[in-house]
Amino acid sequence: MPEENKSGRATLSSRLGFLMLAAGCAVGLGNVWRFPFVAGANGGAAFVLVYLFFLAVLGFPLLMCELALGRGAQKGIAGAFAALAPSNLKTFWGRYGFLIFSGCFILMIYYTDVAGWLLSYTGDYLIGKGAVAAEDPGASFAGLLGDRAACTGYMALAVGLSTAVCLVGVVKGVERVTKFMMISLLSLLVVLSVKALSLPGASEGLKFYLAPDWAKFMEHPAKAVFDAMGQAFFTLSIGIGAMTIFGSYIKREHSLVKESALIILIDTFVALLAGLIIFPACAVYKVPYTAGPGLIFVALPKVFQAMPGGRFWGFLFFLFLSFAALTTIIAVFECLIGGLVDQLKMRRTPITLLVGVGVCLFSLPCVCIDGVLDWEDFAVSQLWLPVGGISLCIFMTQKSLGWGWEGFSAEVSAGSGWKMPAALRPWMTWGVPLLIAVILIGGLVLKFAVAP
Repeated sequence: MPEENKSGRATLSSRLGFLMLAAGCAVGLGNVWRFPFVAGANGGAAFVLVYLFFLAVLGFPLLMCELALGRGAQKGIAGAFAALAPSNLKTFWGRYGFLIFSGCFILMIYYTDVAGWLLSYTGDYLIGKGAVAAEDPGASFAGLLGDRAACTGYMALAVGLSTAVCLVGVVKGVERVTKFMMISLLSLLVVLSVKALSLPGASEGLKFYLAPDWAKFMEHPAKAVFDAMGQAFFTLSIGIGAMTIFGSYIKREHSLVKESALIILIDTFVALLAGLIIFPACAVYKVPYTAGPGLIFVALPKVFQAMPGGRFWGFLFFLFLSFAALTTIIAVFECLIGGLVDQLKMRRTPITLLVGVGVCLFSLPCVCIDGVLDWEDFAVSQLWLPVGGISLCIFMTQKSLGWGWEGFSAEVSAGSGWKMPAALRPWMTWGVPLLIAVILIGGLVLKFAVAP
């Protein structure tokens, strides 16, 4: 049986397990799929510097909020809101928290579809068929999307693998498997980056990535800043309670200021090293840096076709991406399972099966109907995450409306390590919600007013 804390709640067996699990939730396709092409479109290293600034002033405070909420209440986000809210607002925050929590389910019913594409490509590169052998990678990818039966099968495989891991338990399943996959992911990332940097002519891509192009950044400065702010916010998937459940599984031995910094460091390490793979490879094989979301499934297969030993390197790359996707799915599944166990007071096994079957069934519209994925992604990225982030700030800083600064800062600072500076209070009370509101409004404007 896993070790339990005084409240009887299962706890993770090690600090490394917690860091790998929380980082596995943060590290996902956004680090490799979205980050490189957004950076490429906005001046390379110029964008990266602005992104890192917003990661510090926006992502870091919100991550501390979610972890402190979970550890302080020993529950998932819906139960934590209800437990820590003022007595006259417990019912409101409990129901509202469950609404925010439902964003995890919306995320999974399209994320598992994309994870299925990655599993398909990993298998193709392993056996030397399908995408790896296609003369036109774009047509091959379109063919995969058009094969609804195949996409359903790969989506179900991603869901089945993740459900099986969660069925084993928090420590023996989720923690152990995620730890293995994250260590493997980081190892693959280092190997791939060394390979990319050793390619003849890689210096051109490296220069683009590491030398700030402020002229490119200033072509559309407002958009570039908005993209950097949005990437910093979305990369950690904060606002839907995905991190709250992991806070509830850890002890108070280490301050959450330090733990949050380490999680962000791992997430940033993956994103930056992904750029060290993609930009040099694109420069060598003349693939545009701004190839957009198709960079992974269309542009990079062209690189692997031209690269000596490309099938092997392509297999490692898509295996790395599959691990990144599966660690996120397992982590968010655990959030759903832990939260529902708290709310429904049922045993873990039937809840786990319910989550797996539910995600699989509700993913079918995304697999079978064009355009559903984009709208589900928009709903999570532009609505659930920002609204949840603003709600977190209000709850954690306003005692009349939620837990309040005193309780929050005491929980964050509990344990050895860095403490929460009191000077952060006005920034987290007013500055962070204002920035999130900008992301929320800007995203809606870009979606409905600017888009053709």
